[in-house]
Amino acid sequence: MEIFYYEFMQKAFIIGIVVSIICPLVGLFVVLRRMSLIADALSHISLAGVAAGLLAGSNPVLSASLFAVGGGILIECLRQRYRNYSELAIAIMLSTGVALAAILLGIGNGLNANILTYLFGSIVVNNNTDVIIILISGIIVFGMVGILYKELYLIAFDEETAELSGIPVRKISVLFTALTALTIALAMRIVGILMVSSLMIIPVAAALQISKSFKASLLYAITFSVISTTFGLFLSYYLNLPPGGTIIMLAVAVLAAVIMYKNVIYRQVYKDEFNTKPTELQ
Repeated sequence: MEIFYYEFMQKAFIIGIVVSIICPLVGLFVVLRRMSLIADALSHISLAGVAAGLLAGSNPVLSASLFAVGGGILIECLRQRYRNYSELAIAIMLSTGVALAAILLGIGNGLNANILTYLFGSIVVNNNTDVIIILISGIIVFGMVGILYKELYLIAFDEETAELSGIPVRKISVLFTALTALTIALAMRIVGILMVSSLMIIPVAAALQISKSFKASLLYAITFSVISTTFGLFLSYYLNLPPGGTIIMLAVAVLAAVIMYKNVIYRQVYKDEFNTKPTELQ
């Protein structure tokens, strides 16, 4: 196919597949822990990291990853301080990330043009260094989630029970938040900082509509994410559309289709039950 003749598209698909796997993998645990907004907070901290990287002349993906991981650890520390108001930690770090990004962008007046590719995503500017960083980081995220799968599963549903079972909840929570931050920093290269949280949450939301178990939810979420990303990259190339917005809109379309499908199934089941009642009474 013509699209794969270009090296930048080959890199885009490699990055896209990695990101579309680890985003819902982490996103499912985030949703089950009622912490969906943490993705938005960490994405804004990543923006500050990108600005810092551009100012320093270093790799923006690496600097964004470091900022996001540091911000994620701080969020967990603040959550321990405000146990009864844990959402405050997210709000504080979100505000801090936006303010710091604004200051750094103000210092670097010439950064505005470059920052747009990170705000909305780009399939053209990915270089070999980006691909290597994202591949290695993606393997780390996937491996750590696999190693801590049982612990994360228990913590997601009941932190108190997990702690009573001897699981180091605080340490694992800090590590998981750091993995979430790393995932967000990686995903910004495809969908952009402003929409990265959507790729973590929307496929999971679609999966939860039709799945009947945790593992099924995970498989459905990854499948929906991969489909949205793959077709989104195709459409963005052939129709000259922004990749980030195209991928997210496809994810939204998948969610809408799943909800419609579920409604049709429920109506059919209800109709069948209603029609069989008179026969059962005879």
